[in-house]
Amino acid sequence: MINKILVTLLAIVSFSNVYAQPTGGSGVTDDQLQLNTITTAVPFMAITPDSRAGAMGDAGTALSANANSIYWNTAMLIFAEDKSEISLSYTPWLRQLTNDIHLSYLSGYHKIGDRSAITGALRFFSLGEITFTDASGNVIRDDKPSEYEVTGGYAFRLSDKLSVGLNGKFVYSNLTGGLTVQGVNTKPGIAGATDISFTYLNDDAKIGGTRGVYALGLTINNIGNKINYSDFSTRDFLPMNLKIGNSFKANFDKYNSLVFAVDLQKLLVPTPGYYDFVDADGDGDTDDYTLLSGRTNDVGIISGMVQSFYDAPGVVQTDENGDYVQNADGTYALVKNSRLKEELTEINICAGLEYWYNDVLAIRAGYFYENKNKGNRQYFNAGIGFKYNMFGIDISYLAAVSRQNPLANTLRFTLRYHFGKKSETSGDAKPE
Repeated sequence: MINKILVTLLAIVSFSNVYAQPTGGSGVTDDQLQLNTITTAVPFMAITPDSRAGAMGDAGTALSANANSIYWNTAMLIFAEDKSEISLSYTPWLRQLTNDIHLSYLSGYHKIGDRSAITGALRFFSLGEITFTDASGNVIRDDKPSEYEVTGGYAFRLSDKLSVGLNGKFVYSNLTGGLTVQGVNTKPGIAGATDISFTYLNDDAKIGGTRGVYALGLTINNIGNKINYSDFSTRDFLPMNLKIGNSFKANFDKYNSLVFAVDLQKLLVPTPGYYDFVDADGDGDTDDYTLLSGRTNDVGIISGMVQSFYDAPGVVQTDENGDYVQNADGTYALVKNSRLKEELTEINICAGLEYWYNDVLAIRAGYFYENKNKGNRQYFNAGIGFKYNMFGIDISYLAAVSRQNPLANTLRFTLRYHFGKKSETSGDAKPE
């Protein structure tokens, strides 16, 4: 059994390194790529809400179904072991700086027969108490900004091993409380969005001689309108996200099982183009702010999603004097394959392990990797889980690797309550 575990771990590490390391022979390294993070409105929508996936490197897209699957992969609910479940999660935020910022998440599902399931969730993000002041430092008022999201979902079975899920969302983001800033009236941001998810699950899979459950999940999250906070501000994209997840639950015997999970995640939001001051009109003055490489991100929702796969600006070549090199057609020359390299750095890698003993005690660990040029979020997770009769509790802890993280050295909690008889269409095959 130990040898099988080691082989699988090596496979996961090797797979991750394909994306984590510089592209061989590409002509550009990570150090040459400029910092070019992709920002969105309402980033609270992309915060992992539950402690199970939060202890496995945020690799939750192909994990077995529970009440939090509405966030990760609604289609997975068709293969849920329990008929119904509700869950409540609490995540402190910036706990090392303040104690009044937190994310709370309430979710649940109910299976209808063996072909469909309904689900719902409420996400609430409190930013604590903030004192607004004017330019002179005079107090205007105190306020408690907050954001929330209401989600409803439906999952449907396509075949014995395939299912599809669809979510609808309403998002409300009130960051200023209607404050007037320099004569401009602000307002809450409001959006509607949807998620689409697909699941393939084989409950009689094998790796070597080990029986288990293999799952493949694919989701596109937060497809919705842009948000702005005044009539004069620019409209920003929601954190639209593509997630592809794989997991394998190895059932060693009736007491011991081990889950391996790997997710690849990518924002479906346009990458900012590379601008600089150059002498674009030939008048001898470098005072023209010019798009040197990449594309404008002032596009529509669908165009932005498609464009996000090929719009990385890469690195503009410079000569020995530090001046930008132009092609014969007036465009600017790029370092070889630097655009491809930057596109690959936009893929985040999540990997996690989950060991279960007697379906009562779980021990979890995981790692999340984001390239340093795209935000540099890199951290380890660990956690435990307990089940007793109809109740369950999950606890996770995050240890940041590369830079300070809002969840660093913070415990997160999830409470779960499942009820109703066991589903006959569960994807968790029991070993013989």
